[in-house]
Amino acid sequence: MANNNNIGSKRLVVGAHYGLRDWLAQRATAVVMAVYTVILLLSFLTASDFSYNGWAGMFAHQWFKMATFAVLLALFFHAWIGVRDIWMDYVKPVAIRLVLQVATILWLVACAGWAAQILWRV
Repeated sequence: MANNNNIGSKRLVVGAHYGLRDWLAQRATAVVMAVYTVILLLSFLTASDFSYNGWAGMFAHQWFKMATFAVLLALFFHAWIGVRDIWMDYVKPVAIRLVLQVATILWLVACAGWAAQILWRV
C-alpha cells in the first residue's frame, strides 16, 4: 500500500475550496451586468437626445447612478475573482502572488473610487 500521508509538514495544500462559490459569483455578476446592459440599451434606443446633455440627463437620476455603481461593483468583483484565479493558478512563488493580489485589490478599489467620483459629478 502506498504511503499517502497528507498530514503534517509534508501535506499537499492546494486551493482554498473556492470553486462553486466563485463559479456562482461569476455567473451572478455576469447576469447583473447583462441586465444592466439591456436597460442601458433600451434607454439609449428610446432616447431622443444623443448628445452629452442627453447622457448627463439619463445619469442625473439617482436610481440610475446607483444601478450603474452597483453594476460597476459587480464588474470589479467579477474581475477580482478572475484575476485572483489567474494569480493562484500561474504564479507559484507565494510572495510574488501575494504582491500581485494586493496590487490587484488596490487597483480595483481605486477604480471603484474613481467610478464613484465620475458618477456623482454628473
